[in-house]
Amino acid sequence: MKTQKFILLLILLIFLYEKTQGQSGPQYVIPFTLRNNKTILTVRVGDSRPLNIILDSGMGWDGLLLFNPALMDSLHLKNPIQANLGGGGGGNASSAMMFDSSGFSIGTFQFSNQRIVILQGESFRKFPNDGVTGHSLFGHYAVEVNYNNQTLVLHKPGELHVDTSWVRIPLFFRDYNIPWMNARIVINDEQPIDIACYIDYASSEAIELLLKPDQKFTLPAETSDYYLGRGLSGDIQGKKGKITKVMIGPFEIKDVVAAFTTAEIRSKQPGADGIIANNLLRRFNLIFDYENKVLYIKPNSKFSEPF
Repeated sequence: MKTQKFILLLILLIFLYEKTQGQSGPQYVIPFTLRNNKTILTVRVGDSRPLNIILDSGMGWDGLLLFNPALMDSLHLKNPIQANLGGGGGGNASSAMMFDSSGFSIGTFQFSNQRIVILQGESFRKFPNDGVTGHSLFGHYAVEVNYNNQTLVLHKPGELHVDTSWVRIPLFFRDYNIPWMNARIVINDEQPIDIACYIDYASSEAIELLLKPDQKFTLPAETSDYYLGRGLSGDIQGKKGKITKVMIGPFEIKDVVAAFTTAEIRSKQPGADGIIANNLLRRFNLIFDYENKVLYIKPNSKFSEPF
């Protein structure tokens, strides 16, 4: 009798194990923290101290970009290459040292054949986080972001199966492996305005609307001056103001605090009307599926939080 109970228990455990794997097959689960509307991963390079790394959809290559030049000595990397990196801001590109064929780990998960770039200037030395990564995850896996339990699940290519609780938002790609999507905005009470946006998952804003000669919108009646932050090419200034709503697929996010900044300074992506950022995206659980050019979304417990 005891033997039969043991066999039944074993069968049940095997069944439960297979259910946890799901139709998506084996998965890699990575915890994260949400800090200042940024998704932060704990990363190590070799036996380095734990590095606080921002997950960034704007990072279009495999590897890490590290902010602090003081990390150079502790990481023991070999064969450096001098490089210059441009980005947001109106100044010159940032100088950096680049190391190819390196690696890093997140928990027990290893990423090999990575490029590690360390900035050499002082502008980012005092940043609260150590750097960014992006394409190492987004470019090779379908990345499921669950804000309710603060985990990422990496699904291998071809092994993601999504149920009907998710809403499918098409993505498209232009330069630098950066994902774009279409959205609509209402600034005051006008008809919704169609805009093309790219996703900056590292931005703490909700939405950034770009000021340019052919912009499709007017500013809200009330705005205030606003410092958006520092890009690789310098500081980014702008304005902020509340807009009536942002519309993504069937969802309406109301009373959104938007940032407004000059396209020439903020964005290196021609044709963009705006930038969808993480203070908006964190109100959904997400699955980034670059392979099939889809973002799956469904509202989570943070959906109705005020801005």
